[in-house]
Amino acid sequence: MSKVVIVCKNTGVAQLVEQWSPKPKVVSSNLTTRAKENRMSKVATYFQESYEELVDKTSWPTWSDLQKSSVLVAVASMVIALIIFAMDKLISTGLEGFYSLF
Repeated sequence: MSKVVIVCKNTGVAQLVEQWSPKPKVVSSNLTTRAKENRMSKVATYFQESYEELVDKTSWPTWSDLQKSSVLVAVASMVIALIIFAMDKLISTGLEGFYSLF
């Protein structure tokens, strides 16, 4: 692997180019191309590993477990709503009684 610095005639910007072929001057890739390829392979690896984790490593609840949890959430929501309704009525009745004194 050899490294060569190339300067663009129009802009004067230097760019580092590396030879990746065992035969010199056959194929070269610049660093930005390699970085983009590396990022794309990382993204592909991320999606592949995410899919494998969702399919193989995650334990999903059964249908009956989901039904039981849904009933539990519905009952708890109703109880909490009733408690808030009772507190609201109690406070509004108390304030109406207090304001009627004046």
